[in-house]
Amino acid sequence: MTVVAVVGSQWGDEGKGKITDYLSKIADYAVRSNGGNNAGHTIDFGGRTFKMRLVPSGIFAANKGSVIGNGVVINPEVLLGELQHLQESGIDISGLKISNRAHIIMPYDILQDVYQEEAKGANRVGTTKNGIGPTYMDKASRIGIRMCDLLEKDTFEAKLRFNLELKNQLFTQVYHKPALKFEDIFDTYYAYGQKLKDCVTDTSVLVSNVIDAGDRVLFEGAQGVMLDLDEGTYPFVTSSNTISGGIASGIGVGANRIQTVIGVVKSYTTRVGAGPFPTELTDETGNRIREIAHEYGTVTGRPRRVGWFDAVAFRHAKRVAGITHLSLNILDVFSGFKTVKICTAYELDGQKIDYYPASLKELTRCQPVYEELPAWDEDITAAKRWEDLPANAQAFLRRIETVTGTKLVTISVGPDREQTIVLQDPWRL
Repeated sequence: MTVVAVVGSQWGDEGKGKITDYLSKIADYAVRSNGGNNAGHTIDFGGRTFKMRLVPSGIFAANKGSVIGNGVVINPEVLLGELQHLQESGIDISGLKISNRAHIIMPYDILQDVYQEEAKGANRVGTTKNGIGPTYMDKASRIGIRMCDLLEKDTFEAKLRFNLELKNQLFTQVYHKPALKFEDIFDTYYAYGQKLKDCVTDTSVLVSNVIDAGDRVLFEGAQGVMLDLDEGTYPFVTSSNTISGGIASGIGVGANRIQTVIGVVKSYTTRVGAGPFPTELTDETGNRIREIAHEYGTVTGRPRRVGWFDAVAFRHAKRVAGITHLSLNILDVFSGFKTVKICTAYELDGQKIDYYPASLKELTRCQPVYEELPAWDEDITAAKRWEDLPANAQAFLRRIETVTGTKLVTISVGPDREQTIVLQDPWRL
């Protein structure tokens, strides 16, 4: 296979960064398709840890280069900071390319994010307040500023003046906040564009050409399928399409280019922020998992909500995202537990269902139907092969395959790149 896509199959934070980094060792290009600096990816290798927010996770290992696609919204200050940190850490960033069609997160987008959340009060969604949603709103309203606009001084000036007039009306008349000044933004952001211009190109052409040439290309998404704008737990979702169809449009290639879609999950489930979560654990078991696995947001530091593995949610993700194979992370968290649970169905108003409801009212009435399996005492963090895993861990994994209808390709037993058991080569599926 020359094209493999990696998607999060839960509510994000599944460890996509690790599997993307691992697969990138054999890839020629790693290409990110959506989201912004609200998406944190942690990469561990060689005793070092990197927390990425905009730069593709595959930048550390891809042989020829990495790409930020047109579906990503870019805070140039954050991106430049990441690139500087990588350079200072000895990482080669010369192969990074940025889509000229990617939209820019402007200061007014960040403020609008903050003001909107404040105004919603108890109905707030729980955004990271990084301006992601308002930037996608600008994009849909056809007033967005793209990377190519940022590089053209006269174009940028005209668009910024027009947008500030609209945004300042909103800030002063609706939110009763101070207006922004053109002079405080223009020079700074134009300078950002000049620092990034050598990386900017038509990445749709680039990616299509390297696929045609037979290069191995890894597509990486951000967030998770259950946060997809259309197919997730709306309105408690992100602002972009996180399914594989969104990956294709966010890179600028046809969906038929994607040959394999690897869904990444944890051996349990987490989510950050508000929204329904049928298998959530609010007891000591949930706290224990959170502390063992250090379940705190990469970007926000917020404690993540923790629950048992939800096969109903995964089957929904599998269907809408076209997931063909499964990559399971953090299996080691259950060493020392007596039992572990898998949610195989929901009970809604006394009826057993196997689908994920669209209605939030129905979801809040759903009760998880669990299977309970014995856990294991052994430390598995040094396991290299399937045979090294305890029998109970093997049984748990086989049950995951059965209830999801999806074969495992990799299993993670620790955070480091090398703590990965490969059952099937994802590039030869």
